[in-house]
Amino acid sequence: MSTAVGDAPRPADERPGGARGSRRPVDPRLWRYSAAARGYLVLTVALSIVNVAMVIVSALTIGRVLGGIIVDDDTDLGRWSTELVVLAGAVGVRVLGTWLQSRFAHRSATRVVAELKGEVLGVATRLRPRELDPRRDEIATVLTRGIDGLVPYLTGYLPALVLAATLTPATLAVIAFQDLTSAAIIFVTLPLIPIFMILIGLLTRGKAAKTLTAMTTLSSQLLDLLAGLPTLRALGREQGPATRVRELGDAHRRTTMSALRVAFLSSMVLELLATLCVALVAVSIGLRLVYGEMGLEAGIVALILAPEVYLPLRMVGTQFHAAEDGMAAASRAFAVIDTDRPDDAAAGAVVVDAAGARLEFDGVDVRSRHGLAPHGLTGTLAPGAVTVLTGPNGSGKSTAVQALLGFVEPEHGEVRVAGAAVNSLDRSAWWAQVAWLPQHPVLVPGTLDENLRLIGEVVDLEQACAATGFDEVLAELPDGWNTRVGSGGTGLSLGQRQRLALTRVLATRRPVLVLDEPTAHLDDASERTVLDSLKRLAAAGRTVVVVGHRPTVLAAADRVIEVSADVA
Repeated sequence: MSTAVGDAPRPADERPGGARGSRRPVDPRLWRYSAAARGYLVLTVALSIVNVAMVIVSALTIGRVLGGIIVDDDTDLGRWSTELVVLAGAVGVRVLGTWLQSRFAHRSATRVVAELKGEVLGVATRLRPRELDPRRDEIATVLTRGIDGLVPYLTGYLPALVLAATLTPATLAVIAFQDLTSAAIIFVTLPLIPIFMILIGLLTRGKAAKTLTAMTTLSSQLLDLLAGLPTLRALGREQGPATRVRELGDAHRRTTMSALRVAFLSSMVLELLATLCVALVAVSIGLRLVYGEMGLEAGIVALILAPEVYLPLRMVGTQFHAAEDGMAAASRAFAVIDTDRPDDAAAGAVVVDAAGARLEFDGVDVRSRHGLAPHGLTGTLAPGAVTVLTGPNGSGKSTAVQALLGFVEPEHGEVRVAGAAVNSLDRSAWWAQVAWLPQHPVLVPGTLDENLRLIGEVVDLEQACAATGFDEVLAELPDGWNTRVGSGGTGLSLGQRQRLALTRVLATRRPVLVLDEPTAHLDDASERTVLDSLKRLAAAGRTVVVVGHRPTVLAAADRVIEVSADVA
């Protein structure tokens, strides 16, 4: 964007564990990247242990009381007052634990999502431009919608997993102590539920990822359509993309409905299976009670605890599909976070004074998708002169600028500032001396004045406005500098945005000005004025670097450096 260069994009590398990384029930990266998730996990485990204890106490107490009343025909509740108080206390503690779990689950889930969004956004701001561009739509979808799907995972799926690891084995052990036959039936039938869950998981593999991909594509197309709608209307083609948008919407609907159908069917299968298993235990207990082969108290305890054994696995199956979308988005979020690594920008400690310093390209090669662009770039950018980097499209002119700023690492060669290699510089100190105008200037939502002052200190504003012609734009706006614009400068024409971005660069004291195609959207008169202003700033001792190929830009240059590529 057209501003002084700010926070550094960090180098990124594609590491294992990205969107195709861990799909285990509990992704360890979640605890690594979120302190709130670690605290919530501890709370969930503690409350689950309390819940397990209360379930067992309640079952044993109910079995003792009912067995005594029915077998001994002792209906004097006073005799059972201690057991009833214990039962009431166990029920009360279980209700309180469930309430605390629900209360803190939603709060913690909100914090976890906020922390992960902050991590992803922080890494995205440090990615280098060529690493960020292909992932922009994916990151935007994950941040705005996708990662919010973690809420059902944290509030439903995770507690069910913890209960499956605590309540199921504990209650099965108690049942085995009371009635070994019932425990054997449960032990044999219990694996059927995870087996069916695995089969369902194989059936639904990739559905959540497909849904997220469809949503990302649809969001990207709609944003592009909305951004270009004024142009399409001017050309009479506003109805042209309707078919494509409808196709994308249908694709998203089909993937979503397919996942929902499988979710509903799988929940029904798991519920039916668990019900049949519990019924099998109940029939066995009933028959043995009829023939006097077991005690009533043991039968009651086993019958009460049998559904509790299957309950956590049923909950896991029910919550699985709700959590899949969130985990798919989280995997993509982790893939972004995992590209981050210690900032090598901070490793450079050399501080140079760019005022009056020479900037040098020495045999610079930068790797691109199709070869080296630029290739063998050599040249000096001297203070007090306008230097133009020119060459055919795809030769690497903009990439050369990014190498100068330290956004990309050369494959070979070196870029130097005042004799020091760019990769050895303290980047913050270097960028504080540079004002950069990229090909596509970025304007943030807010007033024109807020956009202007993104570079910090503003000087000679009237002169800069006159040079770019933005004074004429201001004269047409009733609110002047207080005029509000939307994302990307919505509310201004393309030429007006370019003029504002140029004004932002020219109204700075930074000793180095780097401009990529600065006159691309200006008329001839405005172009001449801007080029004259750049020559005047260069004459005052600034280092002015311009990327361009128009004859007027080349004619205004004090020095022209040809940029070429070696395309495979």
